[in-house]
Amino acid sequence: MNGPYKPGTPCWIDLMVPDQQAALDFYADLFGWQGEIGPPEQGGYSVCTLKGKPVAGIMKASNPDGTVPDPMPPTVWTTYLATDAIDTVLKSATDARGQVVMGPMDVMDLGRMAVLADPTGAVFGLWQAGTFDGAGIVNEHGALIWNELSTGDVAAASAFYSAVLPVTTAASEMPGAADYTEFKVGDRAVGGMMDLKNLPPGTPPNWLPYFHADDVDSVQAAAVRAGASVLAPAFDMAAGRMAVLADPQGAPFAIITATTPEQPS
Repeated sequence: MNGPYKPGTPCWIDLMVPDQQAALDFYADLFGWQGEIGPPEQGGYSVCTLKGKPVAGIMKASNPDGTVPDPMPPTVWTTYLATDAIDTVLKSATDARGQVVMGPMDVMDLGRMAVLADPTGAVFGLWQAGTFDGAGIVNEHGALIWNELSTGDVAAASAFYSAVLPVTTAASEMPGAADYTEFKVGDRAVGGMMDLKNLPPGTPPNWLPYFHADDVDSVQAAAVRAGASVLAPAFDMAAGRMAVLADPQGAPFAIITATTPEQPS
């Protein structure tokens, strides 16, 4: 990935966990990532790399003053959507019944960020790049390949994201995916959306990251050996072979060997 991401495109993911080192070790063993706990002036934030390129962030769950949160926030991956005008997007988001969860704030000279919840309850981030564009490698083994929103109201979510970012939504034309919706920037699919009715009861609205895996079954087995749980065992579907897992601290993610890899940028 070279150059900035187009506004509306998923450009980065990060994970907030109780045990940062354990998460770094798990993903390093599973995907070959490299990363270490960052310096105090960065809040210990870890930028994990693959082949020398940034792929994801991992940070320890903590309050702004460094104390341990009580209760602990959900252990989940956050998907960040690119923007070149974060304050304008935040105003549009609140006008469209979204909620600002955190920010906006400057992250040194790297960029400007915020975290929001859409009107259906799904949490996502915004990233306005400074010196840091986001993921530097995608669509390879161990790297991000897709981001998917699960929501209880597809129509409301479609209207929200289309109102605040330069994205459109359209029914997928992929065979066997009649109920699937794609987010598009221009004519390019950059993410997906499906109804929560297709997931186990009680699943909250969420954005789920997909990582490319050369062999889904072997990665699933390795994850289980390392303490992960299987939410949806490896299966074949229209876009390829995939599985949905939860890491040892409970963060869900998907792995896929895509038949025709989608480009997230």
